[in-house]
Amino acid sequence: MRLKYLAAASTFGLSAASMFAAPATAQSTGSVEFEENEIVVTGAFERGIGGVELPDTAKAKQVLDQEIIRRQRPGQTINDSVNLVPGVSFQNNDPWGSGGGSFTIRGFASDRVSQTLDGLPLNDSGNYALYTNQQVDSEILEEVNVNLGVTDIDSPTASATGGTINLRTRRPSDIPGITATASYGNILSDGAGDRPYYRIFGMVDSGDITGMGTTAFLSGSYTTYENPFNNYGEVEKKQFNGRILQEIGGNGDFVSVAGHYNENRNNFFGSFPVTTLIDMIEDGDKTARFYDINYPCELAEGVAGAADAANSCGTEFDRRYNPSDTGNIRASSRFTLADGLVLTVDPSYQYVKANGGGTVTGQEYACRFAAGRCQSASFTGATTPLFGYIGGAPYVGADLNGDGDMLDRVTLVAPSHTRTHRYGVISSLSYAINDQNRVRLAYTWDRANHRQTGQVGLLQDDGEPFDVFPIDDPLVDVNGTTLQKRDRQSYAILHQVSGEYRGSFMDDRLVTTIGLRAPFFTRELTQNCYTTSDRGFVDCIRPEDAAAYEAGNPSAVLPLTREYEYDKLLPSAGLVFDVTGNASVFANYSKGLSVPGTDPLYNSLFFPDVEEARPAPETTDSFDAGLRFKSGTLQAQVAGWFTRYENRLASAYDPVLERSVFRNLGQVDKYGLDASVAWQPTRNTMLYVFGSLNESEIKDNVQSGVDAAGNPVFLDTAGNRESGTPDLTFGARGQVRLGPVELGAQAKHTGKRFTTDLNDVEVDGYTLVDLDVRWNVTELPTGGTVALQANLTNLFDTFYVGGFGGGLTGTPFAQIGAPRAGSVSLIVGF
Repeated sequence: MRLKYLAAASTFGLSAASMFAAPATAQSTGSVEFEENEIVVTGAFERGIGGVELPDTAKAKQVLDQEIIRRQRPGQTINDSVNLVPGVSFQNNDPWGSGGGSFTIRGFASDRVSQTLDGLPLNDSGNYALYTNQQVDSEILEEVNVNLGVTDIDSPTASATGGTINLRTRRPSDIPGITATASYGNILSDGAGDRPYYRIFGMVDSGDITGMGTTAFLSGSYTTYENPFNNYGEVEKKQFNGRILQEIGGNGDFVSVAGHYNENRNNFFGSFPVTTLIDMIEDGDKTARFYDINYPCELAEGVAGAADAANSCGTEFDRRYNPSDTGNIRASSRFTLADGLVLTVDPSYQYVKANGGGTVTGQEYACRFAAGRCQSASFTGATTPLFGYIGGAPYVGADLNGDGDMLDRVTLVAPSHTRTHRYGVISSLSYAINDQNRVRLAYTWDRANHRQTGQVGLLQDDGEPFDVFPIDDPLVDVNGTTLQKRDRQSYAILHQVSGEYRGSFMDDRLVTTIGLRAPFFTRELTQNCYTTSDRGFVDCIRPEDAAAYEAGNPSAVLPLTREYEYDKLLPSAGLVFDVTGNASVFANYSKGLSVPGTDPLYNSLFFPDVEEARPAPETTDSFDAGLRFKSGTLQAQVAGWFTRYENRLASAYDPVLERSVFRNLGQVDKYGLDASVAWQPTRNTMLYVFGSLNESEIKDNVQSGVDAAGNPVFLDTAGNRESGTPDLTFGARGQVRLGPVELGAQAKHTGKRFTTDLNDVEVDGYTLVDLDVRWNVTELPTGGTVALQANLTNLFDTFYVGGFGGGLTGTPFAQIGAPRAGSVSLIVGF
C-alpha cells in the first residue's frame, strides 16, 4: 500500500489540493459548490504556487494548502500558518501550538473573525472567543482559506465583521495507506533548561471499501510538553478525527460524515502586565522569560479556635488550569435534483466542556450583613446568617480545613465553567439558469445551549485541585446548595435566509455577484443570581434566603429572564473584470453585523429593560478593490480596503478579575492595503512575499463617567488608533529543493501596537525568522515514503511582547512572545 496524501504536494507549482480535487475556497458545501461551478475569468482550473492560491473571486481571499501547511511544525496550531496571509497578525503563546494564542485580521480581533471547520462555527457561542489551541491536527486538513473582512452569505455566524477563516478537511484517499509522525523538540534559549516537547500522530486511510466510492480515514494524536516558561505545569493534548465519504453517481454528488474530539489539559503561563513586560525586554536579559513560582508548596494546617488566614499555596496565576473537552459531528451532502439544480445540506452538532480561572478565599462562617457588606466571623450583630456566593466570596457554614472550628478563611479553586450543546444546519439550493447565470437560495439555522456556572472545589495539601472540573463534584454549603460564583443559561438562536446571483457578461470577461443575507438572531438569557453592578458582578444564594438577602441589598437586581432580538438586511455585491487574460480587477462591498455577546448582555440586566440599556449591535460597511495577476509561475494580488464601523463595542479581559470591561467607541474608520506575490522562477524554487498596512481612527471622545456635579467626563480618544493592532506587517517565505532535500525559510515583521485607545503606551514591533528542512530519506517498496523534517522557530531568539487584548485605559496583561525552539519529526507513509 501507499498513501497518496503523503506523496502529494511534491511539486511547488502544483498544489496538493488542485492535483486531486477542484478548488474548495468557501465554507459550506453550498458555497463550495457555487464557487466551483462559477464562471471564472481565468478558467476553472486553479493552480497554487508553493501552497499559496489566489482564487479569482470578487472578495479579497487567500488560500493555503498542504504544500505550505505540511512544512510548518507538526502539531502546530493551524492559526500559526494563517500568519502567512497578508492582513493577519497572530501571536502564539508558545512554540508548540497547544497553549493558545491571539490574532487580528485587518485590525479585527478574533472575536470578530468567524473560524469554521467545513462550515461548522468554532467560535464560542457566548462571547465569540476563539481558542487556537483546540484546532484540528493540520495533517487532516486539505486547505485553509481566509476571507479578509467579509464572509459567505450562508455563514452561520453572529460576529464575522472582520472576516472568516475556514478549515477544509481532506477527502479520504481512494488508496489504502497509513501515515505516522513522531516529533521531539525543546526550547533552545539561554536560561530555559530542559523543557521537552513530544508528539505522535497516526492516520489510516481505508481506500475504496466497497468499490463504489466509499472511503474513510481515522486519525489520532497525543502531545505533551513542559511549561515553556516556568517550573510548573505541563500541556497535554489528545485528539481524534475521522471522516467517511460516499460518492453518489459520477456528477460530484456525495454524503459525508466527519467527527472530531479534542481534550486539552494546560495551565495559564507567561502573562505579565504589559508595562512590566516592556521593562523586561528593555533590560535586555532574555533569561528573565524563564522564572520560578511558589512550587512545590504545602497548605498550612488550621489551628483550632483561631481565625486562620487563607493559604497562598496554589494561588499563583500560573497554577490556574484551563481544561477543555470539545467535540463535533459534522455532515455534508450534495444532491443533483435535476439538470442544473443542486441541493446541499450540512447538519452539525458540537459539544464543549471547558473552564478557566483560579482560586477564591472561602469563608467557613456565614455572611452577616451590616454596613452594606458581609462582616467577619467575630461579628456579633443580630442579623440573618446567609450562605452562598456573596460579594465575590463563598460563605459555606462548614469546617473546610478540618481544625474543628468554623472561623477560618480557606483557599478554594473557583474557575468559570462553560458547557455548550450546539446544533446547526446550512442548506442551499442552487440553479444554473444557463451557462452565464446562476442563482442560489440558502437557509441557515444555528442553536446553541450555553450554560455558564462557577462551581468551587477544595484543594489538596499541595495546592492542586482535587478535580480540574469542580462541576463534577462541587462544594456545597451547610444547606446542601451548590456554591458557585455564577449561574446563568442562555440560548443563541439564528435563523437566516440568504440569496445570491452570479452572472457573466462581455464574453465572460465580467463576472458579477449580488447577495443578500437576512439573519434573525435571538438571545434568550436567564440570570439565576442577583446582579449587583453593570460590570457583571453577581451574588448567588438559595431562593429560601431571598427575603433576608434583599433586605440587606436593596439595589441588587433579582434573578430574571430577558430576550434580545437582532435582525438586519445585509447586502453584498462584487465584480471581477478580465483586463488582459492574466490580469483582472476586482471589487466588493459587504454589509456586516455583529450581535453583542453574552457578557455585555448579562451586564445590561442591571438596568431596566429600556431601549437605552440594550447593547446595540455593531454594523460595518466594508469596501474592497484590487488587482490580481495569475500566470503559470506568478500569482500576485494587491487590495485596498475601507471599513466603517458603527457602535464599535470593544472589550478588554482582565485575567486577575476574570471578567471583561466593555466600552462603545462609537464610529471607527478602518482602512489599509494588503498585498502578496508568489513566484516560481524554476521548478524547484519558490518565493512568496506579503505585507499589509493597517490604519484605524476612532472618531469620537469616549465618555468614561461623570464628575461630582453629574457632568459627563470624556477621554481623549478622537483621532486615535485602536489598541492591540499592528500598524504594518510584512514577511516572506522561500523554498528550494536540492534533490531529496527541501529547504524553507520564512520571516514576519509585526509593527508597533498601542496598548490602550488613549495611545499612551506603545509596544515596539518585532521580527521572527523560522527555518524548515525536509529530507525525503527513501521510498519504501510499498510505494510509501520515509522523511525527516526539522523546524527551528524564532531563529534569533527575539524577546518580544506577544498577544494582548488592548483596552480603553489601564494596563492590559500580555503574553511573553514564544522563545526559540527546535523540533525533529520522523514521518512515515506506506
